[in-house]
This record gives sequence, structure tokens and C-alpha cells, in this order.
Amino acid sequence: MKNFQNFTPEKYITSDFQKISDGIYKTKSPYGSEDIFVTSLTFEMEPECYGEEDASPRNITQIPIEGILDEFNLFVTDFYEQLNENSETTCYQEFGSLDLEDVKKLRTLIGKRFYAVTYTDEDGEEYYNMVIE
Repeated sequence: MKNFQNFTPEKYITSDFQKISDGIYKTKSPYGSEDIFVTSLTFEMEPECYGEEDASPRNITQIPIEGILDEFNLFVTDFYEQLNENSETTCYQEFGSLDLEDVKKLRTLIGKRFYAVTYTDEDGEEYYNMVIE
């Protein structure tokens, strides 16, 4: 994944969202009654990278999205299905967390790449590490 950029959807100007800082909003969780912090980003998938071989805005692959969720302690709160369906290269995703600091850390990806690199352990099992550059 590359070219991470901030995305501000129209829904963020409604009364359901309280702006905390640039690109970060407080709202009710779609999965429960607690308040969460959310941010939306755009990015491009890199089909030449491990786990992204069949990726597109309509098919945001599990790797590296799971890596982002694990690395920054996040969950997906909006898939922006219509935007992704209509886009050729740009992916749209909203991420949320109960912890404001997790969302702030995620936003450090803006302007960077995040991708998986495989390695084989001593037993011949293949694994991957996430790389930020």
C-alpha cells in the first residue's frame, strides 16, 4: 500500500461527528454504544507486493489491511463501498479505535508505504513482517 492521504468524507460535517484534530473525529461506534475515534484515509494497493497480488479498490486484500489493524490496534468502521466501487486505483477506508493515540499513530502513514515482506523460518514455514517506509 502506498500514497496514504487524508480523506474527509461529507459525513464528518454532521452532528454525529466531533472534530478532535485534523482528520480525527469522535463518534459512536457502529459496533456498540461507546465513543470511538475515527479517521479516513485513501491509499493505493501495490499488486507487485506480497499479499496484494489481486488487490484493487473493490478488493482490498487481507494482507496488508490486517497488518495495519494489528500494528495500530484499530478496526475498520467504514468500507466506503460506493467510492471503492467507482475508483480505478484509489482505495477509501475508515479506521477506528477506542484510543485516540492509536488513530494518531495510524495517521503517521500519510505519505508513506506499508507492505508485507515474507521470510522463512528454520522449519521452512513462511511468515511475513510489515514494513513502513
